[in-house]
Amino acid sequence: MQDAVLAMLAKEPAHGYNLRARLQRSLGPLGGSMNPGQIYVTLARLEKAGLVVCERADGLPERPDRKVYALTPAGQQRVAAWLAEVGWPKPDLAEFHLKLAAAAAARLADPVELVAAQRRELLRRLREVQRAALDEPAGPGAGLLLEGVVLRLQADLRWLAACERAWSANDDDEAEDA
Repeated sequence: MQDAVLAMLAKEPAHGYNLRARLQRSLGPLGGSMNPGQIYVTLARLEKAGLVVCERADGLPERPDRKVYALTPAGQQRVAAWLAEVGWPKPDLAEFHLKLAAAAAARLADPVELVAAQRRELLRRLREVQRAALDEPAGPGAGLLLEGVVLRLQADLRWLAACERAWSANDDDEAEDA
């Protein structure tokens, strides 16, 4: 969640409430279960780590002196590193979805390219696991575990194909609007 918040701040400084609303919009129905205080805890941790700064901004009469968060140079570097990361050790589909949404919203990276990088990494891992599975005997041992890893990677690759179709269609829609 921290990296997604940082990436959303890469577009522009924002209030915690605005960030929470953007995260919920990006997650759709899954965002409804987000604890309202979670964004503020995350922002406090990011500020303590030196990745964001908090400034007071004039607010409305009923909400004076609101906090606005902005990236520091260290925060910008972390966003760039997160977007370049292609690891998939523990697939977190919601986090990857937020990466795509934040990258597109802030125009930090092309979501289709991020999907392609993930696909290359998953294909590399799939080849490794398939080679290892060929060396294992059938049965309830390591071969069964490797089969499970292969099936999970194949499912993740199908999901990435769906992501690519959706983001490519979004790119086509934006090109038509231009």
